[in-house]
Amino acid sequence: MSASRSSPLATQAELPPAPKRIGLPMLIFIVVLALLIVSSFYTLNMKWSALFSDSAVKTSWEFLQGFAPPDLSPALLTKTFFAAFETLAMSALGTFLAAMAGLCLAIPASGRFGVLAMRCTRLLLNIARAIPELVWASIMLIAAGLGPFAGTIALTAHTTGVLGRLFAEALENAPNHAALTLRMNGASTLSSFLYATLPQALPQMLSYTLYRWENNIRAAAILGVVGAGGLGQMLKYHLSLFQMQTAATVIIAMLLLVAMVDALSFSLRRWLVH
Repeated sequence: MSASRSSPLATQAELPPAPKRIGLPMLIFIVVLALLIVSSFYTLNMKWSALFSDSAVKTSWEFLQGFAPPDLSPALLTKTFFAAFETLAMSALGTFLAAMAGLCLAIPASGRFGVLAMRCTRLLLNIARAIPELVWASIMLIAAGLGPFAGTIALTAHTTGVLGRLFAEALENAPNHAALTLRMNGASTLSSFLYATLPQALPQMLSYTLYRWENNIRAAAILGVVGAGGLGQMLKYHLSLFQMQTAATVIIAMLLLVAMVDALSFSLRRWLVH
C-alpha cells in the first residue's frame, strides 16, 4: 500500500515550474517602448492616404515601366560584370581587413589588458561603428579621391567597430575551463588564449564575419552612389541621365550579386555551425 502512494517530494518534482513574473524594470521598459511607438506615429505625421492615392500609384507605375526592358547589349554587360567584380572585391577586402583589425581590438576590449584598456578600446569601437559607411566614404573621398579605395577603407572602418565589439563579446562568453586548466599546468597567458579561448570562440567569430560580408555587399553597392566605384557608381551615373533601361541592368546585377553572396555565406555559416 505504501508503494502505491506517491511521496510529497515526488509530487513536487513532477509539477511544472511556476512561470516567472514580469519584474518592475521590464514592465517600465515595455511601457516606455509602447509610448515611444505611439508618439512616433503621432509626431511623424505620416500621410498613408497620399501614398496609396490614385495619382501616386499611377506615377509610380509609369516610372517603373521606364525600366523595361533592360539593356542587354554586350558592351554594357561586360562593363556591368567588371563593376560587379569591383563591388565584390571592395566588400571582401573591407571585411577581411575589418576582421583582422577587429580581432586585434577585441582582445583588449574583452578586458584582458585591464579596465582602462577595455574602456578606451570599446570607446574607439563605438565611435567606429556609430559613423555610417556613407559618412566614412565621404571623409575618405576627400582624403583619397574617387574610386574603390575610398569605399574599401570606409567599409573597413565601420565594420571594424561592429566586428570588434562582437568578437569581444564572443571572447568574454567563451568557457574558461580549458584556459584555466592550461594555466594550472604551467602554460603562459598567450598560450592559453591561443590554444583554449580562441578556438572555442572562432566558429562564432567566423559566423559574424560572414554575416557582415553579406551586409557589406549591399553597403558597397550604396557607397558607389557617392563615387566610391562599383555598381553603385554606375547606377548613379545612368539614373542621373535618365537611362532607365541601362539602370535596370545594373539593378538586376546588384540583386544577383547579393543573392549569390547571401547563398554562399549561408552555406558557409551552416557548415561552421554543424
